[in-house]
Order: sequence, then C-alpha cells, then structure tokens
Amino acid sequence: MTDLTPIRTTPMPEAMRLLFTDYPRDSWATHPNFKRATEQWLRAHQSFRQLAEVTRTETEAYLGKTRDPDDYAGRLSIYGNLLVRNLQGHHHWEDHSYFPELSGADPRFDAGLEILEKDHEALDGILEGFVNASNRVIKLIHLDEAQARDEAGGVHEMAVSIEQLLDRHLADEEDLAVPIILHHKLRG
Repeated sequence: MTDLTPIRTTPMPEAMRLLFTDYPRDSWATHPNFKRATEQWLRAHQSFRQLAEVTRTETEAYLGKTRDPDDYAGRLSIYGNLLVRNLQGHHHWEDHSYFPELSGADPRFDAGLEILEKDHEALDGILEGFVNASNRVIKLIHLDEAQARDEAGGVHEMAVSIEQLLDRHLADEEDLAVPIILHHKLRG
C-alpha cells in the first residue's frame, strides 16, 4: 500500500456556490452567455475523467489477468502519459490565466480558489507517485512480470485516488466557475 496525499471529500462550502442556485448545471448549455471556450473547458474536464477511468480499468484488467502484460504496458504508457501531461498543462493554465480572470471578475471566487488550489497540490503529489509507480511496473513487465503484477496494485490504488480526486475537484471547480462565467459574460 502506498502513502497517498489525503483527498478532500467534503463538498465546496455553500457560501462558495452562491451563484450556482441562479445558474444550475442543467441550464448552462442553453444559457446565452455559454460560449465555446467554456464548452471546451468542460470537455477537457470530461476527457480527464475518461482517461482516469481508462487507467484504472486497464490496471484492473491486468491484475485480473484479462489484459496481456505487454498490451497493458503500452496502454498504461499511452493513457497514463496523456492523463498526467494534460492535467498538468491544464492546471498550469488555470492557475496562471483562467483563475485570475475569474477572481478579477468576482471576488467570491477567491475563497473557493484556495480550496481548488489545495486540490491541485494534492493531485500533483498523487500524479508524481502514479508516474513513478507506472514507470516501474512498465519496466518490470519486461524484467520480472510476477513482480510487476505485485506492484501494479499500487498503480491501481493511485488510479483510484486520481479518479476520486477528479470527481470531487472537477465538479466543484465547474460549479464554482461556470456560474461566474455566465453571470459576468466572460470567456466570449
């Protein structure tokens, strides 16, 4: 078992979701201020959810001996790399461009932003462990497949943690940011 960074399990405080009652999720796509940039941002989030699921299910298939070791190594390399690199780039962009824009438009975003930034820090730690464990398992598949299978449990544990963190974090991020975007007519 690996030592993982604690994942926030509590929802965003209600005070951080004041605009959410005026702009519920099911109304976003049809709102006149819902622009392509926001749609693309939400699609990026969906792709992260899918990649996290793929890394978990591929590892489960390998552990369950329904995925060939070499096939698993290739898939873990491709999908794990896509997940990590895209998440890191996305969060860098959010921290340096997107979030400052939202903060400038609505100071209510700032308190929620502190929570989201802590999530980013936790995710960075989990991703680092995931990369190290995944790279080790990929190498071991070619050197000692039995040991690789033993250590793939740690990769699975981290993949589950990534999925759990993303589930909580992305939903909260969306529920905080999109109402501000719609309310202030941003990103158009």
